[in-house]
Amino acid sequence: MALKLYVDRMSQPSRAVIIFCKLNGIDFEEVRINLSKREQLSPEFKEINPMKQVPAIMDGRFKLSESHAILKYLACAFPGIADHWYPADLYKRAKVDSVLDWHHSNLRRGAAAYVFSTVLAPSFGLTLNPQAAAEAEKVLLTSLAKIESVWLQKKGQFLLGSGQPSIADLSLVCELMQLEVLDEKDRERIIGPYKRVLKWIDDTKNAMQPHFQEVHVILFKAKERFHKQRSAVGSSLPQSSRKPDLHSKM
Repeated sequence: MALKLYVDRMSQPSRAVIIFCKLNGIDFEEVRINLSKREQLSPEFKEINPMKQVPAIMDGRFKLSESHAILKYLACAFPGIADHWYPADLYKRAKVDSVLDWHHSNLRRGAAAYVFSTVLAPSFGLTLNPQAAAEAEKVLLTSLAKIESVWLQKKGQFLLGSGQPSIADLSLVCELMQLEVLDEKDRERIIGPYKRVLKWIDDTKNAMQPHFQEVHVILFKAKERFHKQRSAVGSSLPQSSRKPDLHSKM
């Protein structure tokens, strides 16, 4: 039986799992769970993952949820996976684990909450939440600073000073890719000051092509859709209600 991935490509952890499988030649069946239609709450999916979240996998009769656990399992369970993804060396592996544990409590908490509160909430029938966005932004900025000053080191292109990407690079960069759906000025304001982070993102994307780009196509389409929606709203506002052009002459 082929490995089954229960995913929604709008979910950044789902994209990480899909990309890993594609990069490593792991044969799989993609089963889409549409989060915007709340398909993760169905009784059928609850049988796969009682936590009602994506991604989840089924390998034969073995079921597993949580993206980091899935990536570790895939790296160990399938033959021919390069050691740099999840090193066999105990000390190197523990370092990768430390980044992944940090991710869920910091970067993911900030990035996901900020994007949801500023862009995605209406897609789920909720209103935008400026207060939640402000709180999430603080966590996100602190997390970006930690990547810049702690997880990225002077040597090596990737996290922890490695010359090749690990599952931590894959997971964290997929997390940051969701910032693409923000207004361009907002995205630049948030991530623009972190030059080492920006270079690391580019290096990671390049190391994982063409699959990285292909799996993120859905995100780029969403980015275009949200841009058109913002433009339509802006053009419909009375002139006095629009934001002033800071570059115009007085």
